[in-house]
Amino acid sequence: MSEMSDSSNTYRPSVLVVDDESAIADTLAEILNRSGYSARAAYDGPGALETSLMVPPELLITDVVLPGMNGIDLAIQMKRIFPDVKILLFSGQASTSDLLASANGAGHRFALLSKPVHPKDLLARVSESLKSRRPHHVSDSNGKGNHSAIVSNGD
Repeated sequence: MSEMSDSSNTYRPSVLVVDDESAIADTLAEILNRSGYSARAAYDGPGALETSLMVPPELLITDVVLPGMNGIDLAIQMKRIFPDVKILLFSGQASTSDLLASANGAGHRFALLSKPVHPKDLLARVSESLKSRRPHHVSDSNGKGNHSAIVSNGD
């Protein structure tokens, strides 16, 4: 779900950033917030799932290597809950290639960014991932626009 800024009535795509290194998750979320997105940070898979139920993301950016639930399993679960969510994985570890190969073998295709990621590269990939999504306001039962409900045109 996207958000509409009260002050400017501007569409801000919802992004969830997940990394067990809180400084990375918080920094990337802040970069995205300052660049016109509505970004939140989470630090593990269960926390990301909980956050997504409160504010459904249009884009999930997650580290592959997380404690407990890895980022690929998180991405698969998020796709089950939110079929239209876009996924960007990132990792600084070479061990992720086996996890990606396994996911690809099961029919899941995810883009991968290498850590460290430069903010300009991150913003370009986020923009590219969300470019096919166009917000449409949904009217509520009395015909008035519900600015908190956004529907995408799909992929």
